[in-house]
Amino acid sequence: MVYSTADKNRLDIARDAITLFAIITWVWILYYAFTQQMDRILFTVIFLGAIMLVYLGDELIDAVEEGNKLDAVLLSLSTVVTIGTTVYMYAFYETLLSIRVGTALTHEYAIAAAFVLVVLYLSYRAYGLTFLAVIVAAILYGVYGNYAPGILRHGGFSLNRTANIMVLDFQGVYGSISRIIATWVALFLLYAGLMRGFGAFDLIMRLALRAAEFVRSGVALSAVTASIIIGSITGSQAANTAITGSFTIPLMKESGIDSEVAGGIESVASTGGQIMPPVMGAAAFVMASLLGITYLDVLVAGLIPAAIFYGSVIIAVHYTGTEQLRGQELDVAVTNHFDERLSRRDLAIQGARFGIPFAILIWTLGVLQWTVLTSALYTVVVMLLTGFGFPLAQTALDGGDLTEEFVDLLGKAAFGFREGAIILAPIAIIIASINGVVDILEASGVPGVLSLALLDLSGGVMIVAVILAMIISIILGLGMPTVAAYVVVAALIAPALVQQFLVPELAAHYFVLYAAILSGLTPPIAIAVVVATGIADSNFWRTCFEALKISAPIYILPFAFIYNPELVVGGWGAWTFASGLIALFGAFGVSHGLNYHGKFFHPSPAVVYPVKGVYFVAGLLAMVFPNTAVRLACIALILVLVTAQLREPLLARFGSDSTADSEPVS
Repeated sequence: MVYSTADKNRLDIARDAITLFAIITWVWILYYAFTQQMDRILFTVIFLGAIMLVYLGDELIDAVEEGNKLDAVLLSLSTVVTIGTTVYMYAFYETLLSIRVGTALTHEYAIAAAFVLVVLYLSYRAYGLTFLAVIVAAILYGVYGNYAPGILRHGGFSLNRTANIMVLDFQGVYGSISRIIATWVALFLLYAGLMRGFGAFDLIMRLALRAAEFVRSGVALSAVTASIIIGSITGSQAANTAITGSFTIPLMKESGIDSEVAGGIESVASTGGQIMPPVMGAAAFVMASLLGITYLDVLVAGLIPAAIFYGSVIIAVHYTGTEQLRGQELDVAVTNHFDERLSRRDLAIQGARFGIPFAILIWTLGVLQWTVLTSALYTVVVMLLTGFGFPLAQTALDGGDLTEEFVDLLGKAAFGFREGAIILAPIAIIIASINGVVDILEASGVPGVLSLALLDLSGGVMIVAVILAMIISIILGLGMPTVAAYVVVAALIAPALVQQFLVPELAAHYFVLYAAILSGLTPPIAIAVVVATGIADSNFWRTCFEALKISAPIYILPFAFIYNPELVVGGWGAWTFASGLIALFGAFGVSHGLNYHGKFFHPSPAVVYPVKGVYFVAGLLAMVFPNTAVRLACIALILVLVTAQLREPLLARFGSDSTADSEPVS
């Protein structure tokens, strides 16, 4: 569509207005974090309305630019409804909360229905038709539960009761998980936005590439490391794949890695970032709240599993990258993506600039054990201080123009505020939808029904129940952002494992968290692979295949939490570390069997595939089997096989007939 200069100017003004509104919203959130004087529920009402308006404004500008009149009309109506509902809920807060509990006036039901439709519409815009269908089906189940078959049948809710649950009783879209997003998660996403605005993501890429100079498969390994670090902060597999994949996938392809492999590596790394402490895609804070434990307990529990995941993926990517990289100099690849190569001094300065806020986060949360909200507040404040302070000090020392530098930093900070809001908005909207659905399902008794159904279908056999629970968790994950996926499975699946099979509560929650994020890699949903495929211009199914090979240990690891719960509930005990080390060797066996491209004793498939199968089975048992002696025996078998396998090409050089068939070992 062709625009006049005046039209473009109006659109630019509109973008600036959205950025200004986002900044005002963040300043208000920071003020609340500092004072905490407003009632938390009321704060959530205003927060959700404001962050939805940021999203609506951004989407409306895009619709106008694209000339999509229907979208523009729907978004405009949604804006009016969002403003009206937020103002009404604020104005009549005390009346609705304490006087008309469980009932409402006719026009209030109409307001609630309109707002639910807006939330559903925005959920559809953010996450597509499949997710919308699931939410609508859950709401219809609440209303028409009297027609459901068998044990799923319940009395059904009237439309008025549904409206009360979803909006008017300040549960549903304003419920407990929405409050966690508003008071805990939001400021961490502002932190992520500021990091990106000030250039931290570029620094992470540079550092990863510097480290990659020492390893032959370094380009691929750098992509994994950078994506995992950034993914832990962004809280969305799809978003992280888009953010980091736009850099790492072309870099890997230029270095000689096939499109499918590059897409697979990036999608696995972006998914794995969601389980990496200390942020864990913001799910760590929600888990701590739901379980009634400290954030530090959740952090400690997640360290050993994260190390197992990272170690196994590094091995898999090293094998794959070594096989495919064709020797392009790393400096050439970096030059193609960065305007200049920073000196060690500049890297150190930038590292301190972004490292100090991160250290503050770890110190306040882990050592001082302040609340999440207070820790996030101080982290953001320090990020602003170092974000402005370091460049201004360096400019002053170099004799540069301080005014020009300050104006430039203001622009970067404004971009960071806007970026934080744009990252947060879809997550807040989808959490509002899910919170409403979870409240409806809980009111209908579904969690208890699922517990009984899982027990009945499994026949009381734990391994069958756990496999079913993983399948259901992957389906319920539906490629949603990490927090949203975890909330659903924590409400519906974790209680069944705890109540019916006596799984430790923390182990059950880690199981469903890991299982839910695997939907990002599991076809046919595989949202992380979909995004990576679009960037890599690769075949979706072959990219899925590569991602599944690399990520295989992540599919096994949740079962280890069930059968060896000390991995997550053992604290810092010696047995936790020993069990974690055994599981790490088991993950290595799985990765070696699936991803090693060297010789497996003999080139014949009749030898190669059985040996690969032995590695896989031995690794799986070492990770999961509940008997230590069996686990150690499997590790011994893996080490013996690897030693023999790596020695065989060396022996071939000294007269073996298989010399011609041997391949270099990486």
